[in-house]
Amino acid sequence: MRENVLLIGGGGREHAIARALADSEADIYACAGNRNPGIAEIAAGFETLETTDPEAVVEYGTEVEATIAVVGPEAPLEAGVADELEAAGIYAFGPKEADARIETDKAFQRRFMAENDVPGCPDFETFDDMEAACEFIDEYDGDLAIKPAGLTGGKGVKVIGDQITAEEGKEYIRESDYDRIVLEERLIGEEFTVQAFVANGTFETAPAVQDHKRAYEGDEGPNTGGMGSYSDATRELPFMTEEDYEEAVSIIEATVDALADYRGILYGQYMLTSEGPKVIEFNARFGDPEAMNTLPVLETDFLDVLTAARDGEAVPELEFADQATVCKYAVPEGYPTDPDAGAKVQVDEESAGDALLFYASVDEREDGIYTTTSRSFALVGVADTITDAEGIAEDALAVAGDDGLHVRHDIGKPDLVQQRIDHIEELRGD
Repeated sequence: MRENVLLIGGGGREHAIARALADSEADIYACAGNRNPGIAEIAAGFETLETTDPEAVVEYGTEVEATIAVVGPEAPLEAGVADELEAAGIYAFGPKEADARIETDKAFQRRFMAENDVPGCPDFETFDDMEAACEFIDEYDGDLAIKPAGLTGGKGVKVIGDQITAEEGKEYIRESDYDRIVLEERLIGEEFTVQAFVANGTFETAPAVQDHKRAYEGDEGPNTGGMGSYSDATRELPFMTEEDYEEAVSIIEATVDALADYRGILYGQYMLTSEGPKVIEFNARFGDPEAMNTLPVLETDFLDVLTAARDGEAVPELEFADQATVCKYAVPEGYPTDPDAGAKVQVDEESAGDALLFYASVDEREDGIYTTTSRSFALVGVADTITDAEGIAEDALAVAGDDGLHVRHDIGKPDLVQQRIDHIEELRGD
């Protein structure tokens, strides 16, 4: 039986999902606020609509007789799109609004971890009184991360002792319009993510990925939605041990055990510290860019995961190719603070060579595809080693050129990967 899959979202992550389903027994119908040309080429239908409007999403899903829906971004989850789809008889692979709070409400997330004895939780306090939060900064013995409780697109966190001083932190709190914030101990180490496919009380995990949030090479500049990422040919990353990976998986297991009805992707973002993995945050969907590392090496049919979840079965055992991946985003010049849109995208799937091209936020016109003010497209190399995968991505970026674009070329390069290894060895005293 062919499935009609409703794909919600129009970014690079959703392009990766569409490509993962392209050769399955499925017809894809996509809806998003922007028209992604890569998804549109794969999909049987594409509707431009506001994805945080559950009624509009359900209306389109009903019109195309969707049998399964996949929710890509976090905002529709917060808006209760999964709840309304289910009420309309369409199974959504994505958590309902209440379970999505594991991402959409960071205060809830930390209390949930504490109340359910989920390991890896740092010291934290939540505040709705901003002056009380400032007093806590003065009294706390150590540096703190300042996190708005709600969604900020990965750009709202400020870390004392890294990005800002304590005084600047208090100024940030007082000048913001946040009604709730979380203050938690600053974690020192190397970040990584593990994404789990969850349904019916079961889960399977993907290889670890390391994203690069800072805008400029050498991990400098403001935070972004993610400038690129890499994974290795093993489940763990070069700076990790197998035990580190398994400890991260055990945290996901404890979380799934405490969220009995959760379904979709549960993304654990960790800091590998001298004491092992600690949870920076959870996300309730694929990462962007991490989906573009994970899905190209997934050898199990993603549709089989979706149908098993819908039919009340366990998530099937997942097979991943023993290959490394390197993803590099091209973004408009000036991103994220003062982006300049309108550069013509010079690379396409044919000229990208061995690299995979994933469109994100672009403007398709009669004479070509142009950048907007957000992340434009990603190029992904897949090979036996990180170095070879990085070379494939770089070859494609050379075709794309640098006119009006900015790229972090250091992602996946041997020097930067070695820095990560050296950092962990130093922390652990090896």
